[in-house]
Amino acid sequence: MTFRSDLLKGKTALVTGGGTGICRGIALALADVGCNVAIASRKEEHLDPTVQELKQRGVGALAVAGDVRDPAAVERVVAKTAETLGGIDILINGAAGNFVCLAENLSPNGFGTVVDIDLKGTFNVSKAALPHLKARRGVVLNISATLQLLGTVGQSHAAAAKAGIDSLTRTLAAEWGPYGVRVNGLAPGPVDGTEGVRRLDHASRSRHDQRTVSARTNGDDRRGRERGAVSGVGRFGVHHRGRPRNRWRLCG
Repeated sequence: MTFRSDLLKGKTALVTGGGTGICRGIALALADVGCNVAIASRKEEHLDPTVQELKQRGVGALAVAGDVRDPAAVERVVAKTAETLGGIDILINGAAGNFVCLAENLSPNGFGTVVDIDLKGTFNVSKAALPHLKARRGVVLNISATLQLLGTVGQSHAAAAKAGIDSLTRTLAAEWGPYGVRVNGLAPGPVDGTEGVRRLDHASRSRHDQRTVSARTNGDDRRGRERGAVSGVGRFGVHHRGRPRNRWRLCG
């Protein structure tokens, strides 16, 4: 699909997590149709290469370091974006953290960190940006996922956070609609080439190898299969024998 190169000329977007992955692609796509773009992340090194690409497209571009878990830092990111680029018309909430870990091995801090980044971060940035969005009758797009729609092995923390984002999106849409602010959600599945997909794919395969070796070392492969030991792995998933009702678990 091709859009006019000036479709969003004069508009400004703030994209959290915009230095890498899916949100980097979104930031560049916005710039391709004339939108000024600010990208935010905890680490400046994630932002610098992308902000240079944005500037090469001839739009206003800004990189702002800030942790979405910190409301004060979020306020600074939003204020600098509005001051430098003249306001905020579009907010893309894409900052996220994730790793593969079975719930039985997951620490409370690990669970909480992902919820803090994904869910609380989405709330923090949305609330901070609301005055600017109300003034411009703006748009919020929250980046969710598909892993919470099924029981996803090793993703209890991320699935819970993304389910929360889905619920938050619906609530904010109902509350902020009267202000003329549209709030929507986007739930992409695994996107080839992104850092997150490479990390999850590697972790899935490593876990598969470790559990398969463990089952065979015990000298009873049949008993391991009956107990649900991993016997094969698919793209972003783990295949469990002996569990016909839950055969494939997506991990992306």
